[in-house]
Amino acid sequence: MSHALISALLSWATTALSLWAASHIFRGLKFDSRGALFVSALLLGLANAIVKPLLIVLTLPLTLLSFGLFVLVINALMILLVARLVKGFQVASFWTAFFASIFISILSIAIGSFVGGSPETTIRMPHGSGWV
Repeated sequence: MSHALISALLSWATTALSLWAASHIFRGLKFDSRGALFVSALLLGLANAIVKPLLIVLTLPLTLLSFGLFVLVINALMILLVARLVKGFQVASFWTAFFASIFISILSIAIGSFVGGSPETTIRMPHGSGWV
């Protein structure tokens, strides 16, 4: 398998695991089946890749005024969007989605750091001519 496909599958599995953990911590977040969980993880990844950047650009002044905290609202909106699209995924309120999105983000970062989805990057500094 190609490295890009493996990376995408690891990302999808990490999102699914984070959503599953969040559903056990937050009472207002519920999945009716494993299929709903896996489809939600896939759609959340697509929404974060396609819709979220558009929302960030459209709300850039508000994001700048809030020192970037409005991105947390956008994350919650992504979860609410996916919940509206997937039949077996329910979110009780905006605040449930808000706090669950923070939890999911932190857990996904933690899992991703252990799984190591991307290879280490080496930064090379120029030699010679003039960086002081």
